[in-house]
Amino acid sequence: MANLSDQIEKYLRQLLNKYQGEIEIKRNQLANEFNCAPSQINYVLETRFPVERGYVVESQRGGGGYIRIIRVKMDSEKESLQKIIAQLGGPISQREAEGIIARLYENNYINAREKSLMEIAMHRRLIGVNLPHRDYIRGRILRGMLEVILKFTREG
Repeated sequence: MANLSDQIEKYLRQLLNKYQGEIEIKRNQLANEFNCAPSQINYVLETRFPVERGYVVESQRGGGGYIRIIRVKMDSEKESLQKIIAQLGGPISQREAEGIIARLYENNYINAREKSLMEIAMHRRLIGVNLPHRDYIRGRILRGMLEVILKFTREG
């Protein structure tokens, strides 16, 4: 059985799909529905719906508080890849790299095989170098892979 965070994430993703990528919900109602503390909802939002995966989360606290989750669509494939490449000038964590890769996959810019290959290339065990050098190497490798994808996008 999936853990509570997985269940909350799945529920929110279903809502996002149903309502074309934008939902507004009350944090306390969601916490009551899953019989958990509101902090559990915050945890799911922070870890499962970050900006690098293409989400904007707005939060209004207080009695009438709400959470708005917006799935941001990438512009065109070429423009999106160029923007990501431009931002990759330095170190990148494994989590950030996985977020970028997941977003590329979710937007059908890469297939499942490419996603798996990219993820393993980003993994700390494979790079095998201590921080902070590992994050710099990861950033350079990811940038190189994205440049190849962009090259083939232009030719296609």
